[in-house]
Amino acid sequence: MIPIIDLQREYQTLKTQIDAAVGRVLASGSYIGGPEVSALEAELSSYLSSPYVIPVASGTDALFIALRAMGVGPGDEVITTPFTFIATVEAIQHAGAKPVLVDIDPQTFNLEPAHLESALSERTKAILPVHLYGQPAPMREIRAFAQQHRLLILEDAAQAIGARYCAVDREPGRLAGNLGDAAGFSLYPTKNLGAYGDAGFITTSSPQIAEEARLIAAHGSKMRYHHIRPAGYTSRLDALQAAILRVKLPYLESWNTRRRHIARLYDEGLKNLVETPYQAPYAYHIYHQYTVRTPERDRLLAFLKENRVGSSVHYPLPAHLQPAYRDLAPQGSLPESEKAAQEVLSLPMHPFLEDAQVEQVIETVRRFFAA
Repeated sequence: MIPIIDLQREYQTLKTQIDAAVGRVLASGSYIGGPEVSALEAELSSYLSSPYVIPVASGTDALFIALRAMGVGPGDEVITTPFTFIATVEAIQHAGAKPVLVDIDPQTFNLEPAHLESALSERTKAILPVHLYGQPAPMREIRAFAQQHRLLILEDAAQAIGARYCAVDREPGRLAGNLGDAAGFSLYPTKNLGAYGDAGFITTSSPQIAEEARLIAAHGSKMRYHHIRPAGYTSRLDALQAAILRVKLPYLESWNTRRRHIARLYDEGLKNLVETPYQAPYAYHIYHQYTVRTPERDRLLAFLKENRVGSSVHYPLPAHLQPAYRDLAPQGSLPESEKAAQEVLSLPMHPFLEDAQVEQVIETVRRFFAA
């Protein structure tokens, strides 16, 4: 079996360090907040070159709390994409605002800036682009539109830790999380940097947004039992997860480099069989998922399963076709998102995947199309 992700192998590779980190936390008796969480916050801030990092309990909380901290609330509208995990849309609704959906670029699967004008209204407060599958959204165009109309930008960077946006050829680029007013990251176990449970964090360069986010995440309180902000919430990254993440963070760059190597092997081996992922000229793609597309998706998915190759569909239904959200847009109104949902398929992708396993996946896909 070639799994789509192999968390057991990851753990075995880092077992000595992770076990020591967990033991350190258990011996300390400090499980919520404390030195491990503070240290992780500082290390993430340094890695991402972001002055403010606010650890929270999940990527969904990161988006929802960031929106509220940015002042988004009832009566506001937030423009986003329907082709994303549903948490993006949920977060907007949890903040009390209305999601307004625009279609995607069929090559990158990211929000298409050309559609922003048609979604604009007097109630539009923010844009929430998603850096899908580990590739940054086209932020130059999105930022220009936002500046023109005085809109806020919240990046959904749940799948993009370590991804970069390079506006000029050969420049190092800016890391995802530094391309808008704030960003929400997920540290779910399957992410490029994953905890061993739910976890997430917010980044921002704004001291006002950072302070407000910390207040919201801590029951509106700076000091225990003294609450200065109404409608607070509780969203905490626990010390066990922080300690595990601190072990893994130093490996992130090398892991992302390995993912890019695997993607190149797939690109070469699968060309002329399926549509391989498009890397935009501005993007340093970190391949959270290696997602191909083909009209034969469902048959290929079944064939891979029969041949013990893991794969998954991210995502089979865009937001506006989900039973809970059919009021957001009528079927047929976002055709590129709807077509992508019928054709995308994610193949095995993780830094512990061996070249021989990649070749086995490629050969299995070749056998399917040769049949």
